[in-house]
Amino acid sequence: MTSVRLHTLPADLAAWLDAHAEAIDAHSRGDNHASEIVPRLARAGLFRVGVAAALGGAGGTTVDAIEAIAAVARHSLASAFVFWGQRTFIEYLLQSDNDALRARWLPALLSGEHAGATGLSNAMKYLCAIEPLQMRATPLDAGATRFALDGALPWITNLRPEGFVVAAAFDRHDGAPPALFAVPHDAPGVTRSDDLDLIALRGSNTAALTLAHTELDASWLIAADTPAFLARARPAFLGLQCGMSIGLARRALESVDASSPAVRAALADDAAALRAELDTLTARLYEGVASGAFVAQPAAQFEVRIGLADVVAAAARLDVQAAGGRGYLRAQGAAQTTNATSMTNDTARRSREAAFVPIVTPTLVQLKNQLAQHRRSEAA
Repeated sequence: MTSVRLHTLPADLAAWLDAHAEAIDAHSRGDNHASEIVPRLARAGLFRVGVAAALGGAGGTTVDAIEAIAAVARHSLASAFVFWGQRTFIEYLLQSDNDALRARWLPALLSGEHAGATGLSNAMKYLCAIEPLQMRATPLDAGATRFALDGALPWITNLRPEGFVVAAAFDRHDGAPPALFAVPHDAPGVTRSDDLDLIALRGSNTAALTLAHTELDASWLIAADTPAFLARARPAFLGLQCGMSIGLARRALESVDASSPAVRAALADDAAALRAELDTLTARLYEGVASGAFVAQPAAQFEVRIGLADVVAAAARLDVQAAGGRGYLRAQGAAQTTNATSMTNDTARRSREAAFVPIVTPTLVQLKNQLAQHRRSEAA
């Protein structure tokens, strides 16, 4: 089995996340906490986890990066969502054959000077034959060294207004496979919408992106063959995403453990069963990512992702049960806020966060459809 050490956040970062998790989740105009997430995660060295030292990283593996995301998700799922977007874009650069693109962008992404976003939800659904690509690349010369990029993506996280680069897949109509480009925010024709009006995770800089005849040359290619590249990158994409579920489930179960003796006794069996299931699924995830087995067996990773979402939902319900009626009380101003009120506010936030897990692309419905198709194919 893969051996992994739980990641411990620096005390100052953990304290900042705890203090501002509610504000980040319910982010409103004028609140600057969202803009601080990437720089603070970077100062803690989190984007360097799982990146080779020779490339400016801290060493370790993708599994270590998953654990780092889980550590952040224990405190704030919105911040972990941002972390996932940044670290996944970094992963694309690590797996790209475009050495020059990696050398140009990796240092600024690792240091948090620039934001990286993964606009590949549409591409992952395309890879699973769920929907066509929504972006198109038109070669502008015979050698296909320059392209005009057009299309729209309705939902991308970590599009920091201060500047970003986003990975997006583009269909080509010249017989070549779909191409994967890194698109900078300041390229002509790139338009970012206002932040989406989410019910939670509002500080994640999630917005829509439109490209209108954006011209880029081949130096911006992450991969010339998107399906082949994503088949290799998907285990890391989904694995890093699962870190959010792992951390949130752990924190919800810790909240149950911190409740009164009577409540702990009443919920002990359920909590123990969920903790055992969480540990089993986490071990399966780490083994499959570390060994590379999920490249050839994507269905096995889909099952883990679905299982983790189920554990998160059940853990959040236990969290609510442990909080009891206090979980329905709002803080009535700082002067009236007590530790108990703060704890139950966290419970309410975790319930909203848990409700988000099933709809992160690929959604549970999409994964279950893929599993059903896989089982039909096996039966045939």
